[in-house]
Parts: sequence; structure tokens; C-alpha cells
Amino acid sequence: MDVGANQLGSNDNTSDNRGGTDNSGRGVGGADSAAGQGLSVVIEGAFAVVSLTNPDRRNAQTPALWRALAAVGRDLPGDVRAVLLRAEGVSFSAGLDRRMFPGGGGIPGESDLSTLAGASDDELDATIASFQEAFTWWRRPDLITVAAVQGHAVGAGFQLALACDLRVCADDARFSMRETALGLVPDLAGTKPLTDLVGYARALEICVTGRWVGAEEAVSMGLATLAVPREELDGAARDLIAALVAAPRDAVIETKALLAGAATRGYDEQRAAERAAQARRLRDLAGTGE
Repeated sequence: MDVGANQLGSNDNTSDNRGGTDNSGRGVGGADSAAGQGLSVVIEGAFAVVSLTNPDRRNAQTPALWRALAAVGRDLPGDVRAVLLRAEGVSFSAGLDRRMFPGGGGIPGESDLSTLAGASDDELDATIASFQEAFTWWRRPDLITVAAVQGHAVGAGFQLALACDLRVCADDARFSMRETALGLVPDLAGTKPLTDLVGYARALEICVTGRWVGAEEAVSMGLATLAVPREELDGAARDLIAALVAAPRDAVIETKALLAGAATRGYDEQRAAERAAQARRLRDLAGTGE
């Protein structure tokens, strides 16, 4: 239940009908779910490329897309080490498809926001939790994920970029969290990573004002790793992925888990976690680990 597409005037053209593919010959979980939802999945050796492929609607998001994304996360081949999230067209994602809003015409088979508002507390909680599943798997300890962002990343689009470990921006990238301005809140697991990245005060200002954050500012505040000219975005993101998978996989997994947990541990607890992780690595390298 997030917003954005209605802010940018996305048109009513139907989605691209490409589904998930796998150029390595292995099956990709979620490919069937992706078909017709504006989503493509391609395996390229040690990493997967997940693409939003509905540029005519500025990659506006729907519950069906979220179900397909969740399925991709559940069923990625076990030897995939990293995931590149990218989008076709001028915008990364304009947020929730405006057809979900009251008066938007609705999406066949989906409940619009007015219908969701009439659900019981338990039903509504379960529905939003199911939406969030599309946004949570990107931070699994066994994966490194990178979002390549161009143009608009609004509402759900902003939160999908935040779901990844790292973000590379084109110089035309613009982020905005529009939910609060429309009487809602960001509810797709984006408030935690945003606050972790930029701090409480800046996150509050970004969310409550709904203002645009450009690529240069995103880099300066730690929201993005780097910004590059639009034509260099794909190459820069792929270069970063290649660097991230160069180190031994188990060492990367242990390091990511250490860093991800550091914010919730005290200093002594973190030192203990470092010792335990290093003991596992030393024993594994020596061939004496479990």
C-alpha cells in the first residue's frame, strides 16, 4: 500500500508480457509468477539480474508484481551470490499503480485501497505483511544486492531501492517518499533502512515533506554509493557487483552478518561476534570446521 504513480502521470498502457528467463539453463524460481507482471529474471553466472520491465507505466507497482518479486526471492538458485535490481525506461519506479487508488478504476483480481480499508485488523495486517515480502529478502545474509536507479523512484519505488544493500544512481535519479503527504505512511519495509542510512532527523524530513532527493544529494547523505552519467549506470552497477563477488562467499556472508547486526549490539557484544565469526572462518580455511 504505497504511493507514487499517480504523482507522475503514468498512462494506462498494459504491462510488458516478459517473464523470468535464465541464460545459464537453470530454472529460476518465480519466473512463471513474473510472466505478465512487468518483471524479468536472468541468471548471469554468480549473480541474478532482476529487471522491472513495464516502462510504459513507469514501472508502477501492483500486488501481483510484489507476489512475483517475493517468489523470485524464495526460489533463487542456491549458487547465486548477488542480485542486481534494475529497471527499463526513464523511471526506476513511479510507485504504486494509480489504479489502486479510489477512483483509479481498479485492477482486476486485486483489492484497491478502499477495499483494503474495510478489512479486519488481522486481514489488513496479513495483507500488508504479504506485500512486504517482496521487499525483505534483498537483505538476506547470503546475498549482496544492488539497485541501479535512474529517473524517478517514488514511494514503493523508493522503498524497493532501499530494500537493496547498495544503490548506484544515474545522475538523473530522483527519490521521493510521498505517502505522508497523502495521509498514509511508508509501509513496505523502507523506514528502517532509510533511518539507518541517513539518520532519524533526515529520514523524518524526507518522509514528511515528500520532497525530491537528487542523485548528488543521495550520495552525499549516504543513501547511494555513487552517481554516474545515465549511459554508464548499467556498467557501473555491474562493475560493483563483480567486485562484491570477488571475495570468498563464506567470508562475505560472515562480514555482511557482522555489519548488519552491529547497530543492535553493544561494543563488547560486537567484539564477541567478531571473534566467533573469525573462529568459524579459520576452522573452515583449515578444513576443520563443521
